[in-house]
Amino acid sequence: MLQSPVFLEHDTGHHVENAGRLAAIFHRLGECQGWSSLEPRLAVSSELELCHSGRVSEVLEQITAEGGGSVDSDTVVSPRSLEVARLAVGGGLRLLDEVVAARGQGFALVRPPGHHATPTRSMGFCLYSNIAIAARYARQVLGLERVFVLDWDVHHGNGTQDCLVNHPEIGFVSFHQWPLYPGSGWYDERGQGNLYNLPLPAGCGDAEYLFALQHLVKPVLERWDPQLLLVSCGYDAHASDPLGSMGITSAGFGQMAGLLAAWCPLALRVGFLEGGYHPQALAQSVEATLRAWEQPVLLECPRAEQFNSAFLKRIYEAEEFWKR
Repeated sequence: MLQSPVFLEHDTGHHVENAGRLAAIFHRLGECQGWSSLEPRLAVSSELELCHSGRVSEVLEQITAEGGGSVDSDTVVSPRSLEVARLAVGGGLRLLDEVVAARGQGFALVRPPGHHATPTRSMGFCLYSNIAIAARYARQVLGLERVFVLDWDVHHGNGTQDCLVNHPEIGFVSFHQWPLYPGSGWYDERGQGNLYNLPLPAGCGDAEYLFALQHLVKPVLERWDPQLLLVSCGYDAHASDPLGSMGITSAGFGQMAGLLAAWCPLALRVGFLEGGYHPQALAQSVEATLRAWEQPVLLECPRAEQFNSAFLKRIYEAEEFWKR
């Protein structure tokens, strides 16, 4: 597991994406056994450029030189944020190196998060696309052929999508509440056949997400047969989260993680922390994910008869687009 107090030094003040999120996780995981700790390293420019133009770093460097500020109304840059963001990227790559060498699994407890950062700009609390860079690195540097990214954050992973749209060899699934920031992620955004978006109505909880995984994602994973499964672990679809309107429980996140592990038993797995803005719910959900990955359990998934027509309409519409 990648974790370090240096990630607390991305100082966003009273912003909802603040150091207290990680502090709550560190406190909760103090008694979680079986996960060794790994220190981050700085990403080099060539690694950042796997997904980003040089302009992204230039803007961040300029704001840093001015003593801090913001990229946009949502995205804070403190004097140490650029260094911490490079450590988040490089740390994720170091973790990936370790996971591949050990043929195991890992979790990157990093901030700032990354799944909104596009090839040309930082946005939505995110400075660099941590997980998309990891996906490209896995193929370019580590030589893995079948890489798949799944994003269960309540917001669409637009940055990850934009970073991977021209790389059809990497698959990407995003479950997200719609409509919601950033407004992208409709069914028809299929890239080169490698993008799979499921825009869900507000109010979905454990049963809806488990059904969607079973009905839509399992067949896709069977087709891709990933060697490496990267998961954008955003926990803002939690019932207690202030930014989303979904109803997943901490146990529900563990159940989703367990299904992914059970369906892809031979795949290497690495989670990257994304959203989640209720500190206690966030910490509980991360712990549930880690424990589920230690001992995956296959569940009997819910049946379609128990869901309302608005939810089922989204599922079946997505299915039609995903087949194209």
